[in-house]
Amino acid sequence: MLHLFPLKSSCMLRTHLMFVCLPFPERFGLKPNDQILAEDRHKALFEEIVKRNKVEYHAGGSTQNSVKIAQWMLQKPHKVATFFGCIGKDRFGEILKKKAEEAHVDAHYYEQNEEPTGTCAACITGDNRSLVANLAAANCYKKEKHLDLDSNWELVKKAKVYYIAGFFLTVSPESIVKVARHASDKNKIFCMNLSAPFISQFFKEPLMKVMPYVDILFGNETEAATFAKELGFETDDIAEIAKKTQNLPKENTKRQRVVVFTQGKDDTVATVGDRVTMFPVLDIDQNDIVDTNGAGDAFVGGFLSALVQEHALEECIRAGHYAANVIIRRVGCTFPEKPDYH
Repeated sequence: MLHLFPLKSSCMLRTHLMFVCLPFPERFGLKPNDQILAEDRHKALFEEIVKRNKVEYHAGGSTQNSVKIAQWMLQKPHKVATFFGCIGKDRFGEILKKKAEEAHVDAHYYEQNEEPTGTCAACITGDNRSLVANLAAANCYKKEKHLDLDSNWELVKKAKVYYIAGFFLTVSPESIVKVARHASDKNKIFCMNLSAPFISQFFKEPLMKVMPYVDILFGNETEAATFAKELGFETDDIAEIAKKTQNLPKENTKRQRVVVFTQGKDDTVATVGDRVTMFPVLDIDQNDIVDTNGAGDAFVGGFLSALVQEHALEECIRAGHYAANVIIRRVGCTFPEKPDYH
């Protein structure tokens, strides 16, 4: 859950710990530049990585990445961002809590014993990267055991901006609806991300139950195209998709929905009032791009850091472009000590 200064805001999502290691063990059948969910044969990979390599740990998960970036962009005060997620009561859970603390994120985890803390191994050889994700505890969040607790719901009530990624629809859609309705009823800002094409394809029903409450919707061009196909928009024009998405039914009519679709190196498409506007991204030499993983998360984090300071949409997008431009120059969703942003 994300409390963002000076408006409080809140976020929740699947949570995991990111490993970065060199090189990746071939006997586990990993392929260069691939992303897979861990199978039984990969379970021993994580412990072996720790034993064989010098590893770096990073608090991960799409929303947690965005929360970290928002806090980094804002710098102070610390812990302006509060995050809800789920971890196991284990060593990796303790590391994750420590990493969140180091990032100055106010993390309130639901800790349980059913599954271990989710992990994602990023195994790197030269320019090649292979991701293996074991979601585990990330799929175990329980609304009634965490979100509904008075102490946690008080944190939600204090927030004025909320961000939840679409991935969380696979875990606890009832949690999303509860937060979204609260935001709508109190005329607060509720933001969501399409997150991945499979969300629109296989979780369309819970997605569309939340959509009427969404004030700001994020996504990339591939996610936008899949969303349009699933809703029968009959167009592959991203600007037109943005406009049709903006015009979907909405509960809180006091706020016109804003739709923001990134397109990698191409212009970001956003609805500004009744218009659709294109925003050029920052130039970058292709040789300076190290890792595009986390660029979308960084864009959202930068955007939110400006949003909670009540900047105009154009400035929010500019902050998002800056954050993404920084992240793609580094391995993983990592950043220098301070932003060079004005």
